[in-house]
Amino acid sequence: MRTVRLHADGLRLEELPRPEPGPDEVLVRVHAAAITRDELTWPTDRLPATPSYELAGVVESTGEAVIGLTPFDRDGVAAEWAVVPRSVLAPKPSGLSDEEAAALPMPGLSAWQGLVVHGRLRAGERVLVTGRHGGVGHVAVQLAERLGGVLVDDGESCDLLFDTTGGEALARSAETAGRIVTIAEEAPNAHYFVVEPDGAQLAALPELHPQIDTIFPLEEFAAAFARTAQRGKRGKVVLRIGDGAAAAD
Repeated sequence: MRTVRLHADGLRLEELPRPEPGPDEVLVRVHAAAITRDELTWPTDRLPATPSYELAGVVESTGEAVIGLTPFDRDGVAAEWAVVPRSVLAPKPSGLSDEEAAALPMPGLSAWQGLVVHGRLRAGERVLVTGRHGGVGHVAVQLAERLGGVLVDDGESCDLLFDTTGGEALARSAETAGRIVTIAEEAPNAHYFVVEPDGAQLAALPELHPQIDTIFPLEEFAAAFARTAQRGKRGKVVLRIGDGAAAAD
């Protein structure tokens, strides 16, 4: 199978044997994989490593179309086949393309965990999302509306502040916020968290539509990762890997 792997001297597209699932794991034919900015700095203590941690694909043993955010301490999914813990998978939303579905898990789970798990948002509460046009922020705005939150603008008081940017925006907005949750940085009186893979939470998401910046075929992986660092990017960069029908062993 073809897979992208990060080495000490950079990324390479390599041919590797198809992986075998272990206990509580499944083999997934990957149709699309999304890229997160700066993710190539995460696995430097375990090279070579496969990047990309969000996927849309099909479980080989059942044919079920799925999405998932995979754990950050193991190989990612920029490959034609990936072994994935069963617990991180959820059914693929029927209204999304493979590429859109692959772009949903990280921002969707970040928004759910920020607003619901840590933020304890209740219908009718006033919500302020910083960075509302960013990768997580634009999904969090959609989710807050679906949950009955009342969105407010910068400078207005709110019951819950969900911060995705940190810095001055967080400091300014925190002055008039009740509860504060952030994914950007640790701050006084704020609950900081790192998103965790969770298939059940992913399945609980209402209809959401993540924004896609660009889509690249797997063989153009270098251009795809370069795009994630460029100015003006809006939405996810996604690798299109195919329907798996012709994937090599």
